[in-house]
Amino acid sequence: MSDSSTQGVKTILHPVTDLAEAKRVYTALLGTAPMADDTYYVGYEVEGQHIGLVPGGAQQGMAGPVAYWQVADIEAKLAEVTAAGGTVKDAPRDVGGGRLVATFTDPDGNVLGVLQDS
Repeated sequence: MSDSSTQGVKTILHPVTDLAEAKRVYTALLGTAPMADDTYYVGYEVEGQHIGLVPGGAQQGMAGPVAYWQVADIEAKLAEVTAAGGTVKDAPRDVGGGRLVATFTDPDGNVLGVLQDS
């Protein structure tokens, strides 16, 4: 096995239908204002974890929250999980600032994410 261990789940994205309403609830829950606040995404940094709200996420194929495992090499990790029986759902894509994200499914169809910062 290569040295492509994860750094843990550091990002969880939640699909939302009403971003303003969801922002009020998550701000109350987390006890802090969002660090990223736009019409296409609201994100919070809390205790080393990033919580994101994705409007229209359900239309993008998000059936529920997706946990993203932080990795050093997204391509290597995807190769490992597919060799072990996972299936790539969304290939790596740059979501800004050199951050790459991808999703895959486990043998039971659960969606998992991997994230690499540049």
